[in-house]
This record gives sequence, C-alpha cells and structure tokens, in this order.
Amino acid sequence: MKLAKMMVLGAAAIIISMSFSIRAAHANVSLMVLGDSLSAGYGLSQADSWVSEIARSWQTNHPQLAMVNASISGETTAGGLNRLPDLLERHQPDMVFIELGGNDGLRGFNLTTMEDNLRQMVTIIQSRNVKVALSEVEIPPNLGRRYTDMFKQVFHDVAEDMNIPLVPFFMREIAIDSSLMQNDGIHPNLAAQPIIAEMMEPLLRELLKREVLNQEFYGHTEALQ
Repeated sequence: MKLAKMMVLGAAAIIISMSFSIRAAHANVSLMVLGDSLSAGYGLSQADSWVSEIARSWQTNHPQLAMVNASISGETTAGGLNRLPDLLERHQPDMVFIELGGNDGLRGFNLTTMEDNLRQMVTIIQSRNVKVALSEVEIPPNLGRRYTDMFKQVFHDVAEDMNIPLVPFFMREIAIDSSLMQNDGIHPNLAAQPIIAEMMEPLLRELLKREVLNQEFYGHTEALQ
C-alpha cells in the first residue's frame, strides 16, 4: 500500500513537472510599459512609437512575448500610481517597465513625493507577483544642476533599495541629435522610434527571459544596472 502511494505521488510529480514545462514553452509572456509621452509616441501615431515597433517585432520573431503600451502623454508618477491597480487588473502583465518621472522633473515637483510614488508603484506591482523594472530618467538642467543630479539619483536609489533592474535612459543619445528630435526639443521624432526600439528590444527581452522565464540570455547584460 505504501509502495503504491509512493508510485502515485511520483507519477503525479512527473505530470506536474511536465505540465510546467509545456506551459513555459507555450506561454504568452507580456510586458506592460507604464510611461509618459516618450513611450506613448507624442506627436506621432501610437502605431509608430518605439513600443509598437517592438510589439510588431515580437509578433514575428518572438511570438511567445507580448507588449502592452499603457503610456500616456503628460503622465506623472502620481498619475501612474493612480492608474496602476486598474491597469494590472485589466492587462494581467508578467512584468511592468516603469518609464515615469520626466514630467515631475520638468515641472519641478517635490522629489521626495516623486520617489515615494515610484516606491509605491513597485510595491503594488510586486504584491501582485509581477516583476518590475525601472527606467532611469534624465531632464535638462533648467532647474539647476543640484536639482537635476538629485532627480537622477532618485531612480538609482529606488532600484537599488528595492532590488529591481534599472534600465539606462533611452533618450540619452537621442536627445543630443537634433535630427532625431521634434521641434520642441523634448520628444523623439518618427526617425528616432526604430533607433530606440533597436536599443530597447534586446534589453526588455532579456529582462523577460531572466526575470520571468528564468532563462539565461546572452545579450546586453552589461547595460542593465
């Protein structure tokens, strides 16, 4: 009787193991981008945004991966925090990439409040057993070097303290090339979108494979901090 029970338990363990393997191989794994105008495609059709570029690439080359763009132009960390619970419920992502803070900085918002908003977002996401990564964000030095440096440091502090990946700011090289910027000097133009997509695609795919699928990925690991 004991031997029969052990055999049943052993068979059950094998079946469970097989089911996990099959599910992992065929699962659709989704990443939600929670960002502002830089990710929403401000001044462009959303279909032309860098996020949409990656989504189309994944449909063709990595059909097990999916992208959801929950970015809104003008979004702040407070706005993202308010929208987050509903977005998580609606889209059920496996991972969230937060690209927020630029509008807080450009408007000179209190940095302690901005940092608290980011930390609350990370906490909410993790409480749903969803992985999270944070984008570094930089702003022009209009409000003074001290504010600018303190602003940038917030993202490093949040990522380090909460033990989440920090992705380098994708606008760093784009912003200094006028041929890739709209006339406002803040938003990337149509020509910049494929360049940003090419830069971000392997980083986001690596995060999904490493953080969600627990697979080794040999790509741009050195770019992730």
